[in-house]
Amino acid sequence: MPENSVSADLQTESHKMVEWTDFERDTIQDIFSRIEYDVVGPAALARCLVVYPWTQRYFGGFGNLYNAAAIKGNPMVSKHGTTILHGLDRAVKNMDDIKNTYAELSVLHSEKLHVDPDNFKLLADCLTIVVAAQLGNEFTGEVQAAFQKFLAVVVSSLGRQYH
Repeated sequence: MPENSVSADLQTESHKMVEWTDFERDTIQDIFSRIEYDVVGPAALARCLVVYPWTQRYFGGFGNLYNAAAIKGNPMVSKHGTTILHGLDRAVKNMDDIKNTYAELSVLHSEKLHVDPDNFKLLADCLTIVVAAQLGNEFTGEVQAAFQKFLAVVVSSLGRQYH
């Protein structure tokens, strides 16, 4: 096989879109149609800031983040948590092209805000816990797998600029 053919195959492979089953698509749509954005978003971000206190360094302008109560009661944390969840709407609506959907946000978080890309994974884990708590028994293993796959694609897309 000619060398440039291998290179072309690798290039094509790196741009391949994620494949979603009907169950995964339906599950993601269902989750986002049922969660309360202004409850889940703030709870997930607050949990991340409490459990992983080093993530607070990106929120220096948010005022009092000295303890869990202050973080949970901080209106700027709540607002940004809701903003993050609404930002995930873009991925829900563009599941076949999440990487390009988040290209600008990836640049913003890497080049302007200098956010450690590992923090996206930490926030995704906190979001999974909060969503699981809200959905209760309906958050089965299969639902969790679909949700975590979705969040992994989002995290990868947000971190793309770092590579």
